[in-house]
Amino acid sequence: MFELGSLKLESNLFLSPLAGYTNLPMRLVIREVGGVGLCTTDLVNARSLLERNAKAFKLIESNAQDKPLAVQLFGGVPEEMRDAAQYLESIGVDSIDINMGCPVKKVVKVGGGSAMMTQLDKTASLVKGMVDAVKIPISAKMRLGWDDRNITAPELARTLEGVGVGAIFVHGRTREQGFSGVVKLEGISKVVAAVESIPVIGNGDITTPGAAKHMLDETGCAGVSIGRGAFYNPWIFQHTKHFLATGELLSEPSFEERVRVLTRHLDLMVEVFGENRGCVMFRKVAPWYAKRFGPANLFSKRVVRLQTRSEFDEILGEYCGWREQFCDEKGELLPRFQLEPMVSSFMQEPQVAQREAIPVPAGPVEVW
Repeated sequence: MFELGSLKLESNLFLSPLAGYTNLPMRLVIREVGGVGLCTTDLVNARSLLERNAKAFKLIESNAQDKPLAVQLFGGVPEEMRDAAQYLESIGVDSIDINMGCPVKKVVKVGGGSAMMTQLDKTASLVKGMVDAVKIPISAKMRLGWDDRNITAPELARTLEGVGVGAIFVHGRTREQGFSGVVKLEGISKVVAAVESIPVIGNGDITTPGAAKHMLDETGCAGVSIGRGAFYNPWIFQHTKHFLATGELLSEPSFEERVRVLTRHLDLMVEVFGENRGCVMFRKVAPWYAKRFGPANLFSKRVVRLQTRSEFDEILGEYCGWREQFCDEKGELLPRFQLEPMVSSFMQEPQVAQREAIPVPAGPVEVW
């Protein structure tokens, strides 16, 4: 059991928000696989919620199976952030996360995201207004700082603890780094040391259970938040929870299991967004799963043009037949086609640490 303020969670493992991906279908898939303690929505503009913007409401769409749930807010106007928090509490949201870490210009230019790390007094006042206005826990997601010359996360975390936040989520990169470069575990450690009693949740490049444990051990953080690692591997929460409890690493999911969950994800996309929109949105989801299929060129090239649910069955059927040439009689990939284990940047040797290009949306545009 893990406590975030008054909220009791089943694990110290969190699904990080990322615009355009961590929508209701993905959250439901993660919950069905198991192991996650708390899922967070795509980040949403507080003003859009107050204006009853239909696209903003779609970003926070949820159901009875999507619990417990946090909504991530961004914005720089204290009254709007306070009123949005009260609205979210009134509709049954379990926690609110304030985005202070997004490096995207659209967020920063309105005083949200990483910009909040450069104005500590103003940010503290805004957060206190939210904490005082609701009973549900308020957390804050931040980066280490604006750049390497302005590492403000420890001081900001200490300040926010003083005004009542229930937890700090810290991504081990600066705003300047964006999503590139090595996650700095020592930076997360300094945030842990800066607070007295609230949990600090580490984030950044957690792609395996071993990476999660390494971050926990090296930084002293109370939990980990996983984003893009879950796109490769929705089983990462279940496997990490098991590994932390027993020291045993579970086997990677079979190809059949990956296909089952992939198909379930598409069905939920269609259910939530409709067939046309769901299939279009799924075009950027399916290639993440395919990265762990082994040879997958045929599948990836076709699925990014997906238009209907029935077409997906055709694409998948053709791909499964094509894939057989790379497998033995048991259906396992031949040794020369097997995938190398994923290694987080902070667990590689400095001279070889590098990141694969990751498709990151241009920001929290409310058209996903």
